[in-house]
Amino acid sequence: MLSNFSSSGAQRSRTSSTAQVAKAEFLTFQLGQEEYGIDILRVQEIRSYETPTRIAHAPDFIKGVVDLRGVIVPIVDLRMKLGCPTVEYTPFTVVIILNVANTVLGVVVDSVADVVNLELDAIRPTPQFQSQVDEAFIKGIATVDERMLIVMDIEALLSSADMGLLKAAVG
Repeated sequence: MLSNFSSSGAQRSRTSSTAQVAKAEFLTFQLGQEEYGIDILRVQEIRSYETPTRIAHAPDFIKGVVDLRGVIVPIVDLRMKLGCPTVEYTPFTVVIILNVANTVLGVVVDSVADVVNLELDAIRPTPQFQSQVDEAFIKGIATVDERMLIVMDIEALLSSADMGLLKAAVG
């Protein structure tokens, strides 16, 4: 295990008081050449990649399941889910264990960068253009230290039909 995050330990303010600016913390990670961020409150821990047990008839982006301290956790390769052109497993490849819609699951990413604290009004809407990632899965784009950060809506990405596929595959 590389890191352990506790949702109760992450601090964020969502007040609209003029004295305080609404902020949130995001875990940043790499997928290909892009840097993404997800709400730190969804993150349980970060683990080294280990080959999961494959589930028959599961979609390609569902790599399988792992036993995480007695809990069977489905593993989704986020690179495959988002249509990244190449998917390589390196020593930097990690699994981010998330709690999304009361379901624990892992997502495979190229590497984890850091945790950033963003003012919520610094997250700008995404421009309207054709891309590999459906804009419904993106909250917006922020600039962090002169680099662009794509802020993901991980709940939208891993909900609806995908969550049904996950539950069917491991259930």
